[in-house]
Amino acid sequence: MANPSESETPQPAKDDDRPAPADDIVTTNHTLTIKRQKLRYTARTGRVVLRKEVVTDGKFDGHVAKAEVFLTSYTVDDADPAERPVTFAFNGGPGSSSVWLHLGLLGPRRVVAGDVGALEPPPYRLTDNQETLLRHSDLVFIDPVSTGYSRPAEGEKPDDYHGFTGDVESVGEIIRLWTSRNGRWLSPKFLAGESYGTLRAAALAEHLQSRYGMYLNGLILISAVLDFATIRFTGDNDLPYSLFLPTYASIAHYHGVHDDRPLDDVLREAEEFAERDYPLALARGARLPAEERRAVVARLATLTGLSPDYIDRVDLRIEHLRFFAELLRDRKLIVGRLDARFTGPDVDYGKEQITADPSMAAMAGPYTAALNHYVRAELEYANDLPYEIINTEAHKAWSYQEFENKHVSVVDKVSAAMRANPHLRLHVGLGYTDGATPYFAAEHTLAHLAIPDELRQNITRAYYPAGHMMYVHEPSRLRQSADLAEFVRSASNR
Repeated sequence: MANPSESETPQPAKDDDRPAPADDIVTTNHTLTIKRQKLRYTARTGRVVLRKEVVTDGKFDGHVAKAEVFLTSYTVDDADPAERPVTFAFNGGPGSSSVWLHLGLLGPRRVVAGDVGALEPPPYRLTDNQETLLRHSDLVFIDPVSTGYSRPAEGEKPDDYHGFTGDVESVGEIIRLWTSRNGRWLSPKFLAGESYGTLRAAALAEHLQSRYGMYLNGLILISAVLDFATIRFTGDNDLPYSLFLPTYASIAHYHGVHDDRPLDDVLREAEEFAERDYPLALARGARLPAEERRAVVARLATLTGLSPDYIDRVDLRIEHLRFFAELLRDRKLIVGRLDARFTGPDVDYGKEQITADPSMAAMAGPYTAALNHYVRAELEYANDLPYEIINTEAHKAWSYQEFENKHVSVVDKVSAAMRANPHLRLHVGLGYTDGATPYFAAEHTLAHLAIPDELRQNITRAYYPAGHMMYVHEPSRLRQSADLAEFVRSASNR
């Protein structure tokens, strides 16, 4: 049970008498029954204070609190820490809390949200996660600063954490602290990230090695994006148009455009066209002969379900938010960006781009309600701050100053991490209806890792017939849970 003094929200003193921030971790004990076997585990929930070393005029002046980071850890009771793997998990955004992986896929409890055509109504509910990764690995869910209950310390600027380097360094420090305080340096260690969290995980793999000498066993990259050049429709960057095409074809297939044709056949054709003829046509620009242009238009129309006239008018370049608005325009529906299996109404069916994402609208309510209930009622942690599921202001303010005049990419960092640690394994989970981080863009990036050929066998891939959070689709969740369990087992070297 929780220690009441730990679970109470500290009350600040007045003026200069404010107490220094302190960890407020609450400990609770739980049992999960899986196939008549009891899994006993301990949950520790709360905020950990991050501190920085202060040096003035060459003299060490001590440590100053810089942030309070919220995390939830689950450790199985009576297990050997040296043998037991631990997985540090976070989502992306940037500006997203870890709620999605926590209550959607990995944790011991999960939200019941429903799926396309059968969404759960409010007030929603939780259930035991019989497939939790906790069966095979201890879990630590991290909410980066300005997400969840994580905040800068008093007097510190949130902007210090709303950027690539500040984010990697602060999350890396949390991982180091947890590992040291819990005696887990000899445990097999994994990072699990989703979306921008995959970019963070890849950067962390190199950062933890070079800064702390912490070598990992594996990276779990769900809905991966490691190079923004593959997904950003900016300026004269033609690359995303080709890399999104197989996803457009998959979405069109889901919505009946390809009749009874097998999805594998559709994807094979789209991938072949996206690899060779389509990028060549885009590169030729005005040099493309009219007859060849008409052939490209016809091929794109067949694959995507869009009209030849539309494709011609956009100069063969189908931007993703336009596609989501255009595909089912004749039905007065838009399709989701995060998961294009979801459809919904819009305010104006003459709009060029979708106004909102129906897949996010379907998921936000259940996950928000479940987390706010779970953290207080079951984990017994009380905090009157709003739990920031997604902090849009942090997202808008995010800085990539390290990549000025070039695309954001961590291909060099994950390549360096794999070269230095040839035992590092990657598991990449990809959704066919993910319109945010398309699967073929991830394939393109993986093919460009600067690693020896023999290390390419360290990369495994898994494909699911759903979107960005593919685990909202129950068959995908079950298969993904099994895939991750096998990956952790095989990469733990035990």
